[in-house]
Amino acid sequence: MSAALHPPRGVRRAGPLVARIVGAVFGGYALGALASVAALALPMSAPQAVITGMLASFVFYAGAVIWMFLARSARRAWAGLLLIALPLALAAWWASSATPAHLIADATTSDAPKAAATGGTVK
Repeated sequence: MSAALHPPRGVRRAGPLVARIVGAVFGGYALGALASVAALALPMSAPQAVITGMLASFVFYAGAVIWMFLARSARRAWAGLLLIALPLALAAWWASSATPAHLIADATTSDAPKAAATGGTVK
């Protein structure tokens, strides 16, 4: 076999490490973003869901970074990221496509339009 068919020894060693680093940085970011949007699917008020999503994104990002270097191989590490990303993506999709009925109900029952029309007092 010729040397042109096989990568140099240093490249073979660096490949899995680069795959893990890329997975930790970009995969962790993707998981954090998915977790923050998926939190909107939780049965709570929108402001509370946003705060919960922001806090959860830090946990998912840190967990992804740890997982990428804890797994036995880069292939298993990427498989683990994809396994966690799938339910988060489904929840994020559901949260973004569902009509937030509680927001519509809050907007129609709010006293702010009544207060503006009556000069600031609502009875």
